[in-house]
Amino acid sequence: MDAAQQEATARARELQRNWYGEPLGALFRKLIDDLGLNQARLAAVLGLSAPMLSQLMSGQRAKIGNPAVVQRVQLLQDLAAQVADGSVSAAEATERMDEIKKSQGGSVLSNTTQTTSGSGAPTVKRVVREIQSLLRSVAAAGDIIDAADTLAPSHPELAEFLRVYGAGRTSDAVTHYQSHQS
Repeated sequence: MDAAQQEATARARELQRNWYGEPLGALFRKLIDDLGLNQARLAAVLGLSAPMLSQLMSGQRAKIGNPAVVQRVQLLQDLAAQVADGSVSAAEATERMDEIKKSQGGSVLSNTTQTTSGSGAPTVKRVVREIQSLLRSVAAAGDIIDAADTLAPSHPELAEFLRVYGAGRTSDAVTHYQSHQS
């Protein structure tokens, strides 16, 4: 790989970190490990071609263009967390992955059955990821920050929201949300 390709790959991974909280290669490898998948199966569940998944993982491509695929990634992350904490068995996980594969995306919070708290309400992390997905499907993190800067003088709360939820990391947004609930 020449210097220009290395620079482009590094730039793509940094964009992925801004949009998705981490480079997609790391995110997808976690899903593969946590859910016992291979790349072909992960691509099939997400609704991506194997070459597209490979390009996203390697940093040859930066963005997942289809919001429904982003939502499936989020559903798989939530499922992996449930498998890790023992609340979902391997057999149930396989069944849920088939359901995720069939999902077409949808409106915000329309598909929350796999990611709810004990009370049946969507988890904070799930809601934050939905908001991030929507914002990031229409603009890059840098564009969201520029919009926040433009709005800051007249709408500081909206500017803060855009910075935290549109351009920030999921964990920081969850912390922000929780700190404002007190």
